Amino acid sequence: MEVQTTITMLNIFRRARALPLSLAFASYEPMAAPVRDQVRITGIKAMQVTGLRSTLIKVETDAGIAGYGPCHGSGPFARSVIAGLEGGRLPHLGLIGKDPLAIQVHFHNMFYAYPQRGRQVRVLSGIDIALWDLAGKILGKPVSTLLGGRFRDEIPLYSHCTGGDYFSKEAWRDRTQELTGDPRGFTAFKVDIHQPLGVPMQQYTPSIGPREARKIHQAYTLAREAFGPDVDIIVHCHNELDVPSAIRVAEAVEPIKPLFFEDPLAPAFSESWLALRRATRLPIMTGENLELAEDALPFLQAQTVNCLQPDLINSGGITGTRLIADLAGLYRIPVCLHNVSGLALNLASQQFSAAVFNCPMMECTRDADQAKEAASNAPVIKGGRMKVSTRPGLGLDLDQDYLKANRADGEPWWG
Repeated sequence: MEVQTTITMLNIFRRARALPLSLAFASYEPMAAPVRDQVRITGIKAMQVTGLRSTLIKVETDAGIAGYGPCHGSGPFARSVIAGLEGGRLPHLGLIGKDPLAIQVHFHNMFYAYPQRGRQVRVLSGIDIALWDLAGKILGKPVSTLLGGRFRDEIPLYSHCTGGDYFSKEAWRDRTQELTGDPRGFTAFKVDIHQPLGVPMQQYTPSIGPREARKIHQAYTLAREAFGPDVDIIVHCHNELDVPSAIRVAEAVEPIKPLFFEDPLAPAFSESWLALRRATRLPIMTGENLELAEDALPFLQAQTVNCLQPDLINSGGITGTRLIADLAGLYRIPVCLHNVSGLALNLASQQFSAAVFNCPMMECTRDADQAKEAASNAPVIKGGRMKVSTRPGLGLDLDQDYLKANRADGEPWWG
């Protein structure tokens, strides 16, 4: 008698919930074991630098080695979160005095032992990224090696379309000539929906009607004509739309065959995402505002997305985002990192994307290789791909003189 096994959504859910954190550390722990408990964390600092897209976190050790990570929020806010972690009512959960290589323990203590949500996630994620940078420097290996090794040595990229008149064929001709003529060679671009809607970016739009839908159809049709068939277009929203409006937009842009329909609805999972999924064949992508794996799991269970787009800073650092990617992998869903925050996040994102099988692409600003804060090892972008650094840690080589000279008003120097 033949026994058949049916893989149900319930079975997959049980497997996902049982996915242990240790899987993300299967390669890392054996490499770290020989030098565990030989180094101690002596300080965690934050500094806001004018012109950078993120505040920088620095984790110092008694070995004279420091790790760096990006975070969101001002310097004073980041330092307040650090102070709460190290001197709050649960000081035993802090990191100072502990082994920096115990990343799994530190991740649990920062995000789960005393659950942190909201804006502080954007600072604690930066600490997690800095710990991985520090671990790579201590062990003399790039973070991609610590995460299990590289699946790819170059990361395919997509970038961003410029603004201006979206209803002029001539404007689109000039715009696409500029974008496709960029020597970095990008072949996929986000085209923002707020431009044809005529609203500020990220402004909630209660509802749109047929007239607005025709404008959207016109703008994206002109974009496709100007870009031609060999450039991919992402219909880029910022969670502006309600469900009927998202469905109207999906119908309006379907003829151009976009690569993704990104962030049309409010970030948190709800049955709204199910309604949109049932109404359109477009590939749906979301996730840049998701915090940790439990925020991502409902989207996977309900099969409402074709791609998740977590951000290392928003989603729990390298550790938290790796858990999201591993969960997505169980559902055969790709993960393409949201990445618009400068040198530190670029290098962290490239290391992550290189080491995670289901990370086929990565977002990137067009000027990512023009990193003034880099003393060396700025990102290399050619043919629409970013070369993965093989230096220890994240590969960051920060110009400390530049950082010191460009501190935001009132920021203390961390030297």
